[in-house]
Amino acid sequence: MKKILIIDDEPQIVLLASNRLQANGYAVVTASSGKQGLKKAKKEMPDLILLDQVMPEMDGGEVLDHFKKDPLLMHIPVLMFTADVKKVKVGEAQKRGAADCLFKPFSPKTFLEKVKEVLNKKS
Repeated sequence: MKKILIIDDEPQIVLLASNRLQANGYAVVTASSGKQGLKKAKKEMPDLILLDQVMPEMDGGEVLDHFKKDPLLMHIPVLMFTADVKKVKVGEAQKRGAADCLFKPFSPKTFLEKVKEVLNKKS
């Protein structure tokens, strides 16, 4: 069973994404901040990280930079997502090391397809 870490400060997004992933056979771990996400990633060693761009204290780009500098975590693909299309440009996020980007709101079908696509790239 593939393990996915969701890092997002919006509880409703975390709940919806978690439920969708669990219903499709994934194990889910969640974090509500970038700092918490970094700790959980090291502890849980997920197969994929879903990372929100816009969060207080440490935004998704900063968290992504930490992941990509850490030898233990740098191999884990990161799928960025955000509601603010101005803040995240796919090319910019990918230059920083993100596997891909997904823009909120997204349909459950699009969400699962993107998760599977990124996980399959890793295999």
